[in-house]
Amino acid sequence: MKKSLLSAVALTAMVAFSGTAWADILVGVAGPLTGPNAAFGAQLQKGAEQAAADLNAAGGINGEQIKIVLGDDVSDAKQGVSVANKFVADGVQFVIGHFNSGVSIPASDIYAENGILQITPASTNPQFTERGLWNTFRTCGRDDQQGAVAGAYIAANFKDAKVAVVHDKTPYGQGLADETRKAMGEAGVTEALYEGINTGDKDFSALIAKMKQAGVSVVYYGGLHTEAGLIMRQMKDQGLQATFMSGDGIVSNELASIAGDAVDGTLMTFAPDPRKNPNAKELVEKFRAAGFEPEAYTLYSYAALQVIAEGAKAAGGNDPQAVAEAIKAKGPFQTAIGELGFDEKGDITRPDYVMYTWKKGDDGKYSYFQNE
Repeated sequence: MKKSLLSAVALTAMVAFSGTAWADILVGVAGPLTGPNAAFGAQLQKGAEQAAADLNAAGGINGEQIKIVLGDDVSDAKQGVSVANKFVADGVQFVIGHFNSGVSIPASDIYAENGILQITPASTNPQFTERGLWNTFRTCGRDDQQGAVAGAYIAANFKDAKVAVVHDKTPYGQGLADETRKAMGEAGVTEALYEGINTGDKDFSALIAKMKQAGVSVVYYGGLHTEAGLIMRQMKDQGLQATFMSGDGIVSNELASIAGDAVDGTLMTFAPDPRKNPNAKELVEKFRAAGFEPEAYTLYSYAALQVIAEGAKAAGGNDPQAVAEAIKAKGPFQTAIGELGFDEKGDITRPDYVMYTWKKGDDGKYSYFQNE
């Protein structure tokens, strides 16, 4: 009986030890998986899941397999904090997300306090990486870089136009609008109107009436595609003929389904389309074969997990703080969106914004095309 008991204890210890030795690496993917911005959440999810599958097939991260844990923040800061706390309780070591800057910023404090490294594919507000936290990274650019491109474009192409600057009062939307406004001002262009709307608003008649009264012919909008599409449609319906311009918050083909023909001619800043990178050709085809078009942030999310894996390889282990140090010191790393190096703040070291125009493609559907 004693011999059997000892054997059972020894076996239990061996199983426990094995479980530790080959434990999964838990990677949280956080974003708006439901709600009006679910298209962006799907991009983050699909990108990370495909990267995990590909890395696992190649042996994982330092020999350990990756397990994706999903967190739906519905683009809400409070829900984002709840997701962050759940990730902590679940034992998540790395996070890809969130989508909204206003969610990423408060969540990052929780991650920093609990030893979790965070890489966002989409949050562009400078404050995400400006607070001196050890754990904040992004595979995208920043609003001050994007705003500089947008402001310079307006100054060069619409110098004598009356410009309305409109934002959705969020850290992302207002942050981008203010950076664009600042760049316009430095180039000698002062806006004719500066207005804020609320996310979730449906009727923009009062805003459009103000813009018509001010003689506006260019509208710069800081915010997401949901409200942008409605503003465009209502501008057309109410006879306001003005060029609409925005940033990477409208990079979704859903915009065309909301705005209809009013989307035609819309200008937009975003990074060079990673789907056109020859090195990503096979990966893009893999997504399409699975029935998912990897637009906007899909490959940015894929690249985020690649950066984590490369950082862990360079660190010689999977401790998040050691990985963070290696990411900053050992890059650039080869990813699905090209080479990525990182500065001490966790920002990428390359400029990452160009201009796009929304128009009909050869298939007769509206989409965004990079300007020549």
